[in-house]
Amino acid sequence: MNAIYALGAFILTIIVWNAVFKRNIGEAMAVGFVVTAAFAGADALAVGWKSLVDGLKSEITFAALAFVFVSELLTRTGLVGRMVDILSSVLGRYRGGSAYAATVASGLFGAVAHNGAAIVATIGSITIPWMKRSKASGETAALVLSGNAGVGATFPFSGAFFVLLAAPTVLPVLSAGDIVAAMFVTGTWMVLMRVVVAAVIVRKRGVGAMAAADLRPLRTSLRAGWPSLVVLGSIALPIIVASGSLVADRTGLDADDVIPLLIWLPVVMLLVGLVVERKALPRGRSQWWSLLGEVSPKLGLVGMTMIAAFAASNVLNTLGLGKQLTPYLTGLTGVPQVVAAIVVGLIIVIVAGPLNTTSTVAAVGPVAFVALTTAGIHPAVAFAAILVWASSEGCSPPGAAPLYVAAGIAEINPVRIFVPVVLYYLIPTLITGILLAVGILWIPT
Repeated sequence: MNAIYALGAFILTIIVWNAVFKRNIGEAMAVGFVVTAAFAGADALAVGWKSLVDGLKSEITFAALAFVFVSELLTRTGLVGRMVDILSSVLGRYRGGSAYAATVASGLFGAVAHNGAAIVATIGSITIPWMKRSKASGETAALVLSGNAGVGATFPFSGAFFVLLAAPTVLPVLSAGDIVAAMFVTGTWMVLMRVVVAAVIVRKRGVGAMAAADLRPLRTSLRAGWPSLVVLGSIALPIIVASGSLVADRTGLDADDVIPLLIWLPVVMLLVGLVVERKALPRGRSQWWSLLGEVSPKLGLVGMTMIAAFAASNVLNTLGLGKQLTPYLTGLTGVPQVVAAIVVGLIIVIVAGPLNTTSTVAAVGPVAFVALTTAGIHPAVAFAAILVWASSEGCSPPGAAPLYVAAGIAEINPVRIFVPVVLYYLIPTLITGILLAVGILWIPT
């Protein structure tokens, strides 16, 4: 029972430190790690130190930091704006085009940046004014952007992705190579769900075509923006190589041992981005130092979060969490998968109300994974469903930070979209996760 008590203390610490004391997630995770290590008793220092060292050496920690740097660099070069220009040229002339452009652009940007507030701030600063000029109300514009905020967490390489991958109940079962393709498909499903929701909003709440002044000819936007699509497409190269049989045939080793996806994906994306975006990169030592100075707080926060999450997971694993949870979860073996999915999904969505996606996954992800897999749900599917439910950070008022960012840009009272965002985005997110869990929505496994 000691490991279960430690898990409970870890969850409680994160909630209190993050939601009650209003401290950042990195600090909450670090305090949670210290509290968790204390449950090792006389061996607390030895267990905590070994777990911390393992966290520092983990490729998961490296990948999380690398993707933060890549996303910041490519965002600052104007890559996102050029992607939005292309989408606007394609969709803007149609009724609701700005809403569809905002939705798809949020998905594309989310596949790179993942952070909900960043998605709203970056995409919203461009598309919210466009939507308002397309005869949409400020409430409708803020609704669409806040509802799209969580989509980034459902693509691979978000902070929540790494935290769940490092969980003591997940790490022995899944590797990055097992779930990368599944999460890309999951992210695509979530974008498609939001496109359907956008269509309903366009019909019910009224969004016209974009103003002519906001549109560029497709040929012009493609000429300026096609390299941005090359950068996104570059992530396919290491995935194809690592998932193929060529490496195994030549070396006799597992492909992921030779080409670790979590190391090569950000490296390839950075190299391609540096080439494609070379004209927009900082010039000279002073500009690079300025960029690093602006990005370093985010790197520090992500680094602390990942190291603490991995270290706490290692402590829980050392304490025997998996073995201690087994007797309590074997009763779910005979429960219909849909029942298990509904119960677990509701719990995660409720927890995600006061917390962000990463905090939610850190708090309940390990137990939720065991509960779903015990009910017979494939591990990769369970992983995907958990991230879908936890991604509701933008549509879970009153604690949804992206919602307030969107409301600020749209200059509206955020309370006015509390109910609509639940109806249009939170409930569909819960349902989509359930459909994934029971196999109605396909993902590769």
